[in-house]
Amino acid sequence: MPESIKYSTLVGVDIGGTKCAVTLGKPAGDDLEIKDKISFPTTDVEDTIRNIKSSIRSILKRNNLEESDIAAIGISCGGPLDSKTGVIMSPPNLPGWDNIPIVEILSEEFHTKAAVHNDANACALAEWKFGAGKGTRNMVFMTFGTGLGAGLIIDGKLYAGTNDNAGELGHIRLENFGPVGYGKAGSFEGFCSGSGIEQLARDLAKEELQMGREVTWCPGGDLSGITAKKVAEALRGGDPLAKKVYEISACHLGTGLSVVIDILNPEMIVIGSIYARNEDIFKPLMEKVIEKEALPLSRAVCEVVPAALGESIGDYAALSIAASL
Repeated sequence: MPESIKYSTLVGVDIGGTKCAVTLGKPAGDDLEIKDKISFPTTDVEDTIRNIKSSIRSILKRNNLEESDIAAIGISCGGPLDSKTGVIMSPPNLPGWDNIPIVEILSEEFHTKAAVHNDANACALAEWKFGAGKGTRNMVFMTFGTGLGAGLIIDGKLYAGTNDNAGELGHIRLENFGPVGYGKAGSFEGFCSGSGIEQLARDLAKEELQMGREVTWCPGGDLSGITAKKVAEALRGGDPLAKKVYEISACHLGTGLSVVIDILNPEMIVIGSIYARNEDIFKPLMEKVIEKEALPLSRAVCEVVPAALGESIGDYAALSIAASL
């Protein structure tokens, strides 16, 4: 095996609420090549850590690599966590993961460098190094998935804040009333997330149904099956109520991004998941609001683009942490 490959082996560990993944990668010029991946369910702490270790060994073995070949291990996990000490601190989606020194555990087990970042920061690193934000120095990444998380690249470095809480844009209150996200009614996450869009759709559909009008995406008046995807499909089919739901979300996205543009003056904002799949729906109204609300000099240098790594971003995220070491 060529030395350039053997001694640039990177391992990524993605710890999620329902499943984990171990990914093997290597640098390929300015890019990153994903070589292999093993996924398994997240169970209790001890079993999951044991499975992470055994999966790392298995993925090395089937790629004819030794533990000594690992250059670095990157770990992506939902917060809260302490990236400086490498400790996972009781994430709400990981019951029992209370003050787990994951960096120490894996670095001692495999005798190599390791680091951990929350998943939004890890995704920001991935899009900055290998995705839509490649070549920028000031970039904001926003998840826009089930919730709204963000990672900040400032002056060519990931900025995590004093205690890893920088970039929690979803908690910003945009309205006094509105869908609840991040424990706050009318928040950025409330208006711009999958769960927030579902809340908006449910409220508007309920109004229509109470007025005796039919809602095509609520057959039989059943509100329980509403999803952001179902509403988007109805919009593309010409449904006016579905269009109204997404217009409300798009306008508030523009308002929230205007705040980000004014405060951080980024050259690029990269948005994933729901926005990336529906840019044509969001972009016109979002840009109209930004044009009205943001400082002209700041908005002139900021481009808002969809994330480029798609469904592979979780794999790139953990490996990007390893690459940064």
